[in-house]
Amino acid sequence: MPPERPPGGNVVNPRVVTSLSEVVSVRRRRANRVATISMHTSPLDQPGTGDAGGMNVYIVEVAKRLAHLGVEVEIFTRQTARDLPPVAELVPGVSVRHVTAGPYEELDRGDLPGQLCAFLSGVLRTEAMYEPGRYDVIHSHYWLSGQVGWPAKERWGVPLVHTMHTMAKVKNLLLAAGDRPEPRARVLGEQQVVDVADRLVANTPTEARELVDLYGAAPGRVEVVSPGVNLTVFRPASREAARRRLGLPPDAHVLLFVGRVQPLKAPDVLLRAAARMIADDPALRPRLVVACVGGPSGNGLARPSHLTELAASLGISEVVRVVPPAPQEELADWYRAADVTVVPSHSESFGLVALESQACGTPVAAASVGGLRTAVRDGVSGVLVEGHDPCDWARVLTRFVRLPAWRDALASGTVTQAAAFGWSATAARLADVYAEAMASLRRVPVAVSP
Repeated sequence: MPPERPPGGNVVNPRVVTSLSEVVSVRRRRANRVATISMHTSPLDQPGTGDAGGMNVYIVEVAKRLAHLGVEVEIFTRQTARDLPPVAELVPGVSVRHVTAGPYEELDRGDLPGQLCAFLSGVLRTEAMYEPGRYDVIHSHYWLSGQVGWPAKERWGVPLVHTMHTMAKVKNLLLAAGDRPEPRARVLGEQQVVDVADRLVANTPTEARELVDLYGAAPGRVEVVSPGVNLTVFRPASREAARRRLGLPPDAHVLLFVGRVQPLKAPDVLLRAAARMIADDPALRPRLVVACVGGPSGNGLARPSHLTELAASLGISEVVRVVPPAPQEELADWYRAADVTVVPSHSESFGLVALESQACGTPVAAASVGGLRTAVRDGVSGVLVEGHDPCDWARVLTRFVRLPAWRDALASGTVTQAAAFGWSATAARLADVYAEAMASLRRVPVAVSP
């Protein structure tokens, strides 16, 4: 009979009991310093291009809020330029450590596993410069970072908390047409991280079930912690003023896509739906604006001009605006200016774009997948669309254009929906997860006589 693996993740002899009545009682304490590992993308990068996206926003916002709670956060990421400082302060209490691992340039995600050893070495050297016990907990993000957090956990004797953000098995079940499946090496790497992590943080109950059902995660080690939205930056304001600042006609019908341009995010579905809308009603053409804010990423890097080429092939080039990734303040204006934000992704662990849009008062048309079912209240703050048939999406988006009263009714439910998700609540819940993981690791098993 194989050894039992308890919620803490440590293999114990079957003759060792771990009930609370037979362990040394240890008072729970909070984490004072967290080592956050984000190997493949820096929190300093602009979200919306390359590998920078919702995960970057998550790491930055959580780190800031943890600092407000008195928890110091050190974020380890790969150095991608020679002139980057070894340590950069993000805000007081949050620092970004640039670790040399491979060339000083952006690397394709497929090339990053070859730099795991170098990156791990840099992380371990940093901790070795200080007295033992510098870090109370490790929080790794994405499977590559988990592969670094795993040996660091063993070396430092601290718990590993891991957030997947995306999972290979889920993505491979929901592949876009023409997209490449995630490699077996990633699937195996994710499984290893699931097996060794002391706590796994899922964005939604759906993701928690996927960790248990697809990866065999112990339910007692999976914690659901919802991401948040910056309600200070993303808030309702004048649509007319936003359109003036962005150079959009005041009477335009604006359909908005925000995110990395790659098959997984499916911006092509929006363009094909827009072409269908115009074919069904040519009078829409002069007033329709399809704005795509973001840059190529992942498999989309192979065809960086894909959206402009697709627009030309569909005969809607004058309707489509491809806009580079925008800072948050400008991005908020895009949300406010839009009639609807379109999120047709094939897979989303949560969907921060949907929350940001709703926080600005703009309803969402989203694919009924993953965390989008949590982020959007169907029929209250937006519409969930089954499948990715452009004709189905065209019918839904036409309603937003042709039925302003219906659109406004959905808009009235957006702010309330977004207000339920705040980064302060996310950080406070994570602090609790850290404390639980630390307490679990400190319990001392008591052996019983045979």
